[in-house]
Amino acid sequence: MASIYPKIAPHDHHAFMGHAIEQARKSPPKPTKFCVGAVLVNGDTGEILSTGYSEELPGDRPGDPGATHAEHCCFIKVADAHSISEAEIEQVLPVNTVLYTTLEPCNKRLTGNRTCTDRILGLSSVIKVVYVGIREPGTFIKMNDGMKRLKDAGIQVVVMEEDDADLRKRILDVTFAGHDRKHGGS
Repeated sequence: MASIYPKIAPHDHHAFMGHAIEQARKSPPKPTKFCVGAVLVNGDTGEILSTGYSEELPGDRPGDPGATHAEHCCFIKVADAHSISEAEIEQVLPVNTVLYTTLEPCNKRLTGNRTCTDRILGLSSVIKVVYVGIREPGTFIKMNDGMKRLKDAGIQVVVMEEDDADLRKRILDVTFAGHDRKHGGS
């Protein structure tokens, strides 16, 4: 069976982040949220395991009332593909799973739902690296210390905006879709 995902060479971080940006473009623009995309990848083979974007899946799933975040959508889709609960996906993910997300994983949810940072930490035996497009701009949550928590737990976090101004602009443009366009970044 052919993959529904594009073939990207292992370690082509910009191509994987580009695919995450394409996912973010699918997110419905609203001034009350960011448009975020995520891609879950087998770090050894480059196989895309799952993708997600903000509000891709309905928010009526057990244990997650409200809007689903991009990273969470990735995890839900892996669970659904294997007919297991989200709590069990660690059993089916490769040991070297890499997460690419256009925006720093949340560490606080205004809805009170479980954070993406907590979900990633729960998978720390398989997710060892998270590539982040841009840092949390501070529009909704003033102090997001999700990356610090991931690093403190031994997960490598690579912030791609630090080395690529064009990538930062592309991500900011899609992140703020539906917002007042007077954003300057983080």
